[in-house]
Amino acid sequence: MYENITYESLLKSMLAVVIAKNANVDTREGSLVWYGQAPSAVELQNLYIQLDTILNETFADTASRPYLILRAAERGLTPYSATKAICKGEFTPTTLELATGTRFSLNDLNYKITEKISNGVYKLQCETEGEKGNEYVGTLIPVEYINGLETAQLTEILIPGEDEEDTEVFRQRYFDSLDAQAFGGNVADYKEKVNAISGVGGVKVYREWNGNIKPADLALPTDYATWYASLTDVPAAIQTWLAATSTAAQDGLLTVGGCIRLVVIDSTFSKPSMALVDLVQETIDPASAHAEGLGLAPIGHFVTVEGVNNTAVNIAVTITYQSGWTWDDVKSYAQSAIDAYLLGLSKGWANSNDPLVVRISGIETTLLACPGVVDVAGTTINGTAANLILGANNIPIRGELNG
Repeated sequence: MYENITYESLLKSMLAVVIAKNANVDTREGSLVWYGQAPSAVELQNLYIQLDTILNETFADTASRPYLILRAAERGLTPYSATKAICKGEFTPTTLELATGTRFSLNDLNYKITEKISNGVYKLQCETEGEKGNEYVGTLIPVEYINGLETAQLTEILIPGEDEEDTEVFRQRYFDSLDAQAFGGNVADYKEKVNAISGVGGVKVYREWNGNIKPADLALPTDYATWYASLTDVPAAIQTWLAATSTAAQDGLLTVGGCIRLVVIDSTFSKPSMALVDLVQETIDPASAHAEGLGLAPIGHFVTVEGVNNTAVNIAVTITYQSGWTWDDVKSYAQSAIDAYLLGLSKGWANSNDPLVVRISGIETTLLACPGVVDVAGTTINGTAANLILGANNIPIRGELNG
C-alpha cells in the first residue's frame, strides 16, 4: 500500500517545505538542512515499511504463518500437527512374543512395537514424525539383541504419517470454514472431523448408504391400506412388524436421513488400509454401538466408513525415440511421469463432484516431457483408444505400461 512512499520522495517533500518557507535556504546534498532532514526521511521510510507489514499481517490472505495461526485461532482452528506412521511388522518364529516398546531400525528410521495384531504380526510406530515414515518397507534390524528372533520384516504402512499442515493448505482450510459452517453433522462438519484424523487425506460424504435408498421411497403407498386389509393368516409377529412399519411410514418417521456413508482416501492419496478405515469408523461412529452418539457423529447417525478403490490403468503407446534411445532407457522416466500424473488426479478426488477421468491427452503430454521421447501416438487405456472414466469412488493406479 505504501510502495510509492520512498526515502527519496519523503526527503524531497520535507525539503520542499523548507524551500516554501525560505527560497534562499541551501538544501543541496551535504548542506546543513539536508543533513538535518535526511535521517528523519530514513526513519519515516522504515515506519511506512512497518505499516505495510502490519497491514499484510492483519488479513488472512497475506498473513505469514504465525499471524495466520493467530487469526485462525479466532475460529477455533489450528494447524494439524505432524503425526507418526503406524506400520505392520511380521516376525518369525510366530511363537516368539515381543514386548511393547521393542525397537527396530530400517535404514535411517527407528520403530517401536505398540500393539500385537496376531501371532508374529505387530503394529509398529515410526519414531520420526511426518511423511518420512511412509518411505520404507523391508528388513528390520533389532536395536537390542532379541533371543530367538529369526526374521523381522516391515511389510505395510497401515496409517501414513503426515507432516505438519502446510501454511497454504491451512490458509485454505481457514477460508473454507468461512464459506461452509460446520455444524451438527452437516457435510462440512463430517469433512472437518474426518480430515483431522491422522492418516486421512480426504473424504466424501454421502447422505445414505443402503442401496441408495431415498427417504421418499419409504413413504406409505396410497393403496397400502387396501392391500393390508386383504391379508389373511398373517403370523402375529409379522402383523406387528407391518403395523409398526406402516405407522412409522405414515408419520414420516421411516427414513434413511440418519444413514451416512463416508469414503476416505489416505494422506498419501492412495487406497487406505483396513486399519485406517477401522480407525475412522471407531472415531466417528463405533461399529459396536452404531448411531448411539459414542463417536464424533451426532446421536442417531448410522455411519458406515469405507475406502476408495483402485482402478488399474493399463497403458500402451507407440513412442518415437531420440537417436540412441530405446524403451529400456525411457521406461523408468515414463513410469515415474505416469505415476505423478495419476497421483495428481487422486489428489483432486475428494474435492471433485464428478468421477475422475484419465485422459489420453494427459498421458501423451506427460510422456512427451520424458527424456528421450520425440513423439507419442496410438495411445490406448485398458485396450481402448478413449479416455477412462473411473467409478465415483475410484482412484487410478498404474498397471502395465508398454511403449
